[in-house]
Amino acid sequence: MDGNDGNSNKVDEMIAYWQEHYPDNTFLRLSHSAQNFTDEDWAKLGQYLSKNKHFTDIALYAGALNDQTMSYLFRGITSSNAIESLLLYRNQLSVAGVRSMVPFLQNTNNLIQLDLNGNNIQSEGFNIVLMALRNSHIESLHCMGCGIESIEIDSEHSPKHLEMLTLNDNDINSGGCLELAKFLQGEDSALTDLCLDDNKIDDEGVGILVDALRNNMSLETLELMGNDGISKRGQIMLLKLVNDISSIKATLQSNHTLKSLTLHPVDASIERNIDMATSINIESNPDAAGRMKMIQTQLESARREELAELQGINHSLYSEINPLHLPEVLALIGRRHGQGELYLALSSSIMTLLSTVNMKKYIQQERAYYMSKVEELDAKLASMEKAATGDECDNDADHRRSKVESDESRRKKRLRK
Repeated sequence: MDGNDGNSNKVDEMIAYWQEHYPDNTFLRLSHSAQNFTDEDWAKLGQYLSKNKHFTDIALYAGALNDQTMSYLFRGITSSNAIESLLLYRNQLSVAGVRSMVPFLQNTNNLIQLDLNGNNIQSEGFNIVLMALRNSHIESLHCMGCGIESIEIDSEHSPKHLEMLTLNDNDINSGGCLELAKFLQGEDSALTDLCLDDNKIDDEGVGILVDALRNNMSLETLELMGNDGISKRGQIMLLKLVNDISSIKATLQSNHTLKSLTLHPVDASIERNIDMATSINIESNPDAAGRMKMIQTQLESARREELAELQGINHSLYSEINPLHLPEVLALIGRRHGQGELYLALSSSIMTLLSTVNMKKYIQQERAYYMSKVEELDAKLASMEKAATGDECDNDADHRRSKVESDESRRKKRLRK
């Protein structure tokens, strides 16, 4: 329902009109025509909305409000158990206007969407909003084109249920990315959509986001269009995030949650390979996505060659595969990619297999050589031990013989006497 359809701009008459014609309406819209409201009118409207049980979606937009009228409106709306969506986009609000909302934001029980797009709330206003919503159930927060540069996020005191954050067309740089990373870290991260188009993010900022997303299992959409500081190096970091082919393990542990990753590509092949990886993420659960990336990129020669060149990989995949598993891998390649690809795979893997076989033979020969050496040394030790035993026996016989002779000599001397 649009309040502009009423017969008067006075809030009392407008409310009476609503109650008569739209008693069960849930959506209230007021735009630039509400500029004729007095401060008292805004205060009455706030009080009415605070008590009303039907209006769940409030849109006061396109010049309806400024900082002063906001203060009167939210004097009345100190709390509301009905409002779920509050759209305040394209007004004339600054930090002062945001401060007027704080009591309502702190006390709201059901607000799940807040839209402040196109207001000059700047960094301070955005940080105030985040802090005020820390205990709320807010799920969507939109602050596009709000003059935001620096962001301060307290991991312990930030909205825990926030799923969508829109920050397009601001001045966010790598410092802001460092703060935003706090929303992406931890097992309890709820953020599914992060929109950062047309900011001042560069490769450093990309690196920060990539690090935060390596183990993230919630974010599905990341928008980075219009960030001119992101070079080919930064885009390759994003490609490796969703499909790292540096090893089999790296591919399986890539991010399999992101379903949409948009940016202005420096290289068309980067965009193509990012789209391929995110498409797999859309079609498969995370475990299956890792296996599918292996099949479609690691085990397909042309795609792997392209990815290897982009990611600076210069070793063969088959050097990582246990030769005992090669028949199974080759059979899979034949089934999924055809005989031509199977032939290329055989050509690439045969040297690895032969190298492994030769190495096995070499190790067997080396083992036999050292075993013969051990046997030779054992024989020498046995001979030495035998010789040592013989010497001991000879010494014992000489000792006994000497003792007998000595005893006989003493006996003869006694007889002569």
